[in-house]
Amino acid sequence: MSELHWMTAVEASRAFAAKTLSPVEYLSALLKRIDALDPKLHAFIRLDADAAMAAAKAAEAEIVAGRIRGPLHGVPVGVKDIIDVAGLPTTGHSKILVDNIAKTDAVVIQKLRQAGAIMIGKLSTHEFAIGGPSHDLPFPAARNPWNPDHHPGGSSSGSGSGVAAGLFPMALGTDTGGSVRNPASACGIVGLKPTYGLVSRRGVFPLSYTLDHVGPLTRTVADNALMLDTIAGYDPEDPGSAATQSCYFGRLLGRGVRDLRIGFVRHFHEKDMPAHPEVTAALEDVARVLQAEGAEVHSVTLPSLNEFSGINRVILGSEAWSIHAPWLRTRPGDYGKLARRRLMPGAFINAGDYVSSQRRRLQLIAAVEDVMRDYDVLMCASSMDPASNIHDDVETNRTYPRQARTPFNTTGHPAIAMMSGLASTGLPTSVQFVGRNFDEATVFRVAAAYERATNWASRKPPIG
Repeated sequence: MSELHWMTAVEASRAFAAKTLSPVEYLSALLKRIDALDPKLHAFIRLDADAAMAAAKAAEAEIVAGRIRGPLHGVPVGVKDIIDVAGLPTTGHSKILVDNIAKTDAVVIQKLRQAGAIMIGKLSTHEFAIGGPSHDLPFPAARNPWNPDHHPGGSSSGSGSGVAAGLFPMALGTDTGGSVRNPASACGIVGLKPTYGLVSRRGVFPLSYTLDHVGPLTRTVADNALMLDTIAGYDPEDPGSAATQSCYFGRLLGRGVRDLRIGFVRHFHEKDMPAHPEVTAALEDVARVLQAEGAEVHSVTLPSLNEFSGINRVILGSEAWSIHAPWLRTRPGDYGKLARRRLMPGAFINAGDYVSSQRRRLQLIAAVEDVMRDYDVLMCASSMDPASNIHDDVETNRTYPRQARTPFNTTGHPAIAMMSGLASTGLPTSVQFVGRNFDEATVFRVAAAYERATNWASRKPPIG
C-alpha cells in the first residue's frame, strides 16, 4: 500500500509480523501526515513524537528478535485527553488542569501497552468532555477532515478527526451521552460504546459515574473489535466494572446477517425528533441493504427519545456537579463559557429529582430488555443531522442535541455508530446498531455485514 497512513491496524499488524513493513516506517509516515494536516485539524493537544518513535524502534527490535507482545504490537494509538498517560498532562482541554501531569497509566493504557500498542499523543476533546466546540479554551477545537469548517462531533473530537484523517489507525474515546459515537457519526468512521462496565474507567477523568464508558474509534469494524479485545476486562478497583470474562469480540465478523432479527426504532427519527431528510433516506437504505443480506427488519417501539434524553440529562447534571462543584465555586472564570453553562444547572437539581430519575432509568432499561428478547440487534439513527459549521453557534446549538445516542448510555447497552452515506454537503450521515448487554460480538457481526455490503468504509475525506 503506497499510502501507509490509510492502513488499518489489522493490516499494519500483519505487515509487521510478515516483516514487509516496520513499525518505524509506519510511524514515520503517520508523523509526516500529522505534520502536514494537524495544523488544519487540531486533533492533537500534545503529540508525543519522540516517545512514540522510541517505542516504535523498540517494537521493531522485538520483531527482529522474534518477539511479539500482542495483537497491537507496533500500532500507534491516539488518546483522548481525559485519559491518563504516565508522564503526560491530562488537561481535559481546560485551563483548570493545564498543568496536571499523570503519574500512572489508566488501566486501558496499561492494557494497550501490554498488547504492544504505541501511544502517539493526547487528543482534543470538549472541555471536561461536556462543553462543545469552543474557542475560549487553552487549545484549539478539533476540525472535521471532511470539511475543516465543520465540527468533528464530540466530545472525543480529536479522536474522531484524527482517525478519519489517517493520522493514526485507532483512538480511545469516552462516551457519557454519545461522545464516542458522535465523532464517529460526524467523521464517517466506526465508534463503539461498549456495555456499561465492560471496560475499566480507572485513570479516566469522570463526567458521570453511572453513565461514563470508554470505547474505541477506528476506520473499520475489524479494528474496532480488535481494540475492544485489548481493553475489555474486569477491574476490581473500578466500582462500575462488571465481573465478566473477556472473549474474542470479532469471532462473528464473517458470519453475515442471514436470519438475524433487527428491530428498527423508526420513531426516534420520524416522530420524536424528525431527522434531516438525507439522514432519513440513508437509514431506510441501511434497512434495505440488511434485508438484501438476509436479515429480517421490523419496526419496533421504545419509550420516547425525549424521555431517555431527559433522564440522562438529570443524572449527568447531578453527577457532573458533584465532581466540578469545588472548582465552579472557586474558579468559575477558568472554565470556558460553554462548559460552565452546561455544568451549572447541576447545582439546582435536587436529590428527589436524581433518585426519581434513577428509578425511572430502571424502567427504561427493562423496556429495552423487553424488546430485545425478540430481536438480535436494534437499529436507529445516531445523529439527526450532518455536522454543522464550527463557527455557526446558532446552528450548532440547534443540531448538537439532535441525536439518539443518549438512550443507550442511560440503559448501558452496547451501541456502535458508523457511516451510512454522504449528504449533499459532502459530510457523512450515520447509523447506530445496539445489542444485548455483553453481546458486542453480534453488534460487530451486523456492522461488519453492512460494511462489506457498502463502500462507505473505503471512502476517505478529501483533505490531504
